[in-house]
Amino acid sequence: MGLAAAFWIMAVVIVAAALGVVFLRNVFRAALTLVLCFVAVAGLYITLSADFLAAVQILVYVGAISVLIILAIMMTREVPQGSPANRLKLPAFIVAAVVLGIMIYTVTKTAWQVSAEAPLTPTTVPLATKLFSEGGFVLPVEIAAVLLLAAILGAIVIAREK
Repeated sequence: MGLAAAFWIMAVVIVAAALGVVFLRNVFRAALTLVLCFVAVAGLYITLSADFLAAVQILVYVGAISVLIILAIMMTREVPQGSPANRLKLPAFIVAAVVLGIMIYTVTKTAWQVSAEAPLTPTTVPLATKLFSEGGFVLPVEIAAVLLLAAILGAIVIAREK
């Protein structure tokens, strides 16, 4: 019962954070709720015993994409609020409702096949061995991390008020 409860708690957090991304007027706060959504998705992967996907979610989305979005927001000084209201809200809502209806119909009418057997061999170990042992990609990953850190520090210095 514990994993099922954690799954539903993460699902509620994901939906609440996604609604925060859509409805918050402050762009920076919307980006922070997007980070919360990404972290909750990683937690959802953990409850589904997909630890590798959770690690990739944290590294790629929380670590890179979120930092990139926040960096872009910090570089644009004059945009603390979201876009002004426009006349396309109703058509956008109708399109979103139609897409949601199609997705719900597809999910409920599909005969999902669930395998009772676990995979025979782990698939992430050969990938990690190929990338970091044989391929020699450790140094490029470290250099990219240092460059990203330098870009973040530069954005903080530029965005800081005089």
